[in-house]
Amino acid sequence: METSPNPNIKYWLAMLRIPGVGSQAIQRLLTHFAPEQVFSASRASLAGLGFSEKLIDALQHPDWPRVEEDLIWLAQPGNYAITLSDAYYPAQLKEISNPPPVLFVKGNPALLHTPQIAMVGSRNPSSVGIDIAIQFAQAIAEVGFTVTSGLALGIDAASHQGALNVNGHTIAVAGTGLDRVYPACHKQLAMQIVERGALVSEFPPGTTAKANHFPRRNRIISGLCVGLLVVEAAQQSGSLITARLALEQNREVFAIPGSIHNPLARGCNALIRQGAKLVETAQDIFEELGQYYQQDIIYQPEVEQTVLDLEQQNLLKLIPYSPTTVDTLVQESGWSVEEVSSMLLVLELQGYITGLAGGGYLRVK
Repeated sequence: METSPNPNIKYWLAMLRIPGVGSQAIQRLLTHFAPEQVFSASRASLAGLGFSEKLIDALQHPDWPRVEEDLIWLAQPGNYAITLSDAYYPAQLKEISNPPPVLFVKGNPALLHTPQIAMVGSRNPSSVGIDIAIQFAQAIAEVGFTVTSGLALGIDAASHQGALNVNGHTIAVAGTGLDRVYPACHKQLAMQIVERGALVSEFPPGTTAKANHFPRRNRIISGLCVGLLVVEAAQQSGSLITARLALEQNREVFAIPGSIHNPLARGCNALIRQGAKLVETAQDIFEELGQYYQQDIIYQPEVEQTVLDLEQQNLLKLIPYSPTTVDTLVQESGWSVEEVSSMLLVLELQGYITGLAGGGYLRVK
């Protein structure tokens, strides 16, 4: 699906380029003027809307050379700018209290109109958290949802990758202009996302990463989705801000519980106490959001037939879903260190447990 060129796009871009004029100020301007009238409005009429002398000066002297650079970026294949007045602007996002005036898109803009499940979490997750994010993203993408996240390190990247693994669709909402990738180590991932999905930002080309951009990005992630899943999050995690925004925007919020001893589970556990839905499988999400997709299938993860011998099965029963040590397992099982270590290797290779830094182990299935 293609978007038709907006003849007034240069005026929207010029508003974005005015220092100190954000989405709320632009909406205030557009309630009184058409985009092409903003820059010819009288000082008295602008002052009557509460704009300062400094802002009025800026509005009367827009940065047209920068706008021309933006138009050159838009002329490249696969690059788009969708304004709040466009029929093509995603309805879900238009519902939030301060929707972005312009959405820049690189890739397939039609995906903005597909049912999306957002996935967020820690930038420094455990290996178990990464595996869980990949598995859930794969399951979500396989039934037709678009996986939306923020291209950050950790859970975000794992979520995008999970969708890509099954040739599903994924949207990455960026905190920079789309002519650059942050973090830079995700350039290859960003290229893959453009091929199978879209990069989205409210920031014009050339915008660098700044701390205050990411809360703004988060409201777009939550605003685009019909449901948001938090995989791993510490108590002070930025993911909890996104979850709070999702709740304010009347989106379904889901969280994966974890051990009370795991700092990365405390944010999720707190969300569940506050009313987020506890999920253990992707099917738990689909039961809540089934009205958003048409496929008459129920996701059923492949059940692996056990290839463990009896002793390995018995040792597995002793390994909790929280960290434990070889010494503890030796004490509880009565087997030697060599016997336990040998069986732990088999269990890890089979994917039943994962090794932790410092020599501990954790059961994952």
